[in-house]
Amino acid sequence: MAIKKEAVEQIIEGVGGKENISAATHCVTRLRFALKDESKVDKEKLGNNSLVKGSFSANGQFQVVIGQGTVDKVYDLMVEMTGIGQASKEDIKNEAAKKLNPLQKAVKTLADIFIPILPAIVTAGLLLGLNNILAGKGIFYADKSFIDVHANWKGFAEMINLIANTAFTFLPGLIGWSAVKRFGGNPLLGIVLGLMLVHPDLLNAYSYADALKNGNVPQWNLFGFHFDKIGYQGQVLPVLVSAYVLAKLEIFLKKKIPDAFQLLLVAPIALLLTGFIAFIVIGPVTFAIGNWITDGIVAVFDHFGWLGGLVYGGVYALLVVTGMHHTFLAVDFQLIVSTGGTFLWPILVMSNIAQGSAALAMLFLAKDKNLKGMAGTSTISAYLGITEPAMFGVNLRYRYPFICAIIGAALAGMTLAISHVKAESIGVGGIPGILSIYPQYWLTFAIGMAISIVVPFVLTLLYGKFKGEKA
Repeated sequence: MAIKKEAVEQIIEGVGGKENISAATHCVTRLRFALKDESKVDKEKLGNNSLVKGSFSANGQFQVVIGQGTVDKVYDLMVEMTGIGQASKEDIKNEAAKKLNPLQKAVKTLADIFIPILPAIVTAGLLLGLNNILAGKGIFYADKSFIDVHANWKGFAEMINLIANTAFTFLPGLIGWSAVKRFGGNPLLGIVLGLMLVHPDLLNAYSYADALKNGNVPQWNLFGFHFDKIGYQGQVLPVLVSAYVLAKLEIFLKKKIPDAFQLLLVAPIALLLTGFIAFIVIGPVTFAIGNWITDGIVAVFDHFGWLGGLVYGGVYALLVVTGMHHTFLAVDFQLIVSTGGTFLWPILVMSNIAQGSAALAMLFLAKDKNLKGMAGTSTISAYLGITEPAMFGVNLRYRYPFICAIIGAALAGMTLAISHVKAESIGVGGIPGILSIYPQYWLTFAIGMAISIVVPFVLTLLYGKFKGEKA
C-alpha cells in the first residue's frame, strides 16, 4: 500500500504540527506521541484522515491508531518529513511521564510491572480452563467428571494442572523480576527475591491460619527477638515493596562501591539486607494490609454484591480511558491466591464484550466506509479482549455507543455479582474468557455475556435510528 504524503502531513498537522511533537514512536498498530501541548490536537482533522482509525490520550501519550503494517510506513515517512529523530517506546514513556501527576505515575508504575507478566498469567488461565473441562463434575456426566469416567485421562489432566498452576505458585518470582526491573535494579536479583519469599523451608502462607490457631507457627530467634518464619505464596504487596527496596539498595551501593568490588559486594549486600527487612518488617506489615484489602472487597461483594457488580461493571470502561484499570490487576491476583478466585475479572470481561457490541451496532448505523471497517474489526478485537480500537476509534467518537455499552456492562456485572461468579484465574478478557470461569458458574456467565451483547447492541441501534444520529 502506497502512503500519500498529504495524508501523513494531515496527521502531523492534526497533532499540532511538528513543533508540538517532543518525541514519537510506534507499536504494532499505533503511532505514539509525546506532545508538548495536547490542547493543540485537532481530533476532527485526524478523524477525517483516511489513514487514521482512531485516536486517544493515555498515560501522557497521544496515540493515533493506524493499523498493522501500515503504521511502519507512516512512521518512517513522518520521521522523514518532520526531521524528528526516531525514538524508542521507553523514550516516549519517559517523556510522557514528566506530565503525569503522582496518582498517574503510581498507576503507570503498576501497569509497567504487571503487563509484562500477563502472558504467563493468561496462558495459565487458559490451561486451567482446559483442566476444568476435564476435571469439572457435571460437564460431560451428571455427577462425575470426565476423568472420573475415563481414568486414563487423569494423568494428562494433572500434568496440565501442574503446568497451569506454576505461574501462580511462583507468582512472587514473576513480580519480583518485573518490579525490580521497573525500579532500575537487576531483574535476576528480583527473581531470587521473589523465590526467596516462597522458599519451601518457610511455612506456606496457606497454612498460616491453621498454624496460628494451633499455636505452632515456626519462628526465627534473632538475638532474642522472635519473628514468624512464614512464606508469602501468592501475595502481591510483600514482593512489590521488597522489590522497590532491593532496587534502590542496589542503585545506592553501585554509587558507593568501587567498580572493582561491585561484583563481589553489591548483590550479596543488597539481597541480604532486603531479605532481613522483608522477613522482619515488610512481609508482616504488607501481609496484614493485603488481607485487610481482600477481606474488605469480599465483604462488599458478599453483602452488597448487586451494587458492587453494577458499579464496577459501569465504571470499568471509564477506568480504561484513564488507564487506572491496571491497578485492579494486583487486586485480582490477591483475590485469586487468597480466596481461590476473583469475582472482579469476570465483570471486566462483560465490559469488554459490551464495548464490542456497541461498536457492532455502529457497523449497521454507519454510512462512512472507513467507520464501517473500523467498527467491524474493532468488534472482533473487543470480543477477544482488546477494547481500545472499539472504545477510542468508534464508541467514544460518538459518545452514545460508549454510554450504551456502560449500561449493558453494568447490568451484566450485576447479574454476575448476584450469583457470585468467580474466575479461577485471569484469562482472555473476551468471549473465550469463559474457559477461566469455574464450571459451576458457566451458565450464569453465559447469561451475563448475552446481556452484554444484546443490551448495548439494541440500545445503540435504537438510539442511533430514532435520534437520527449520523455516523
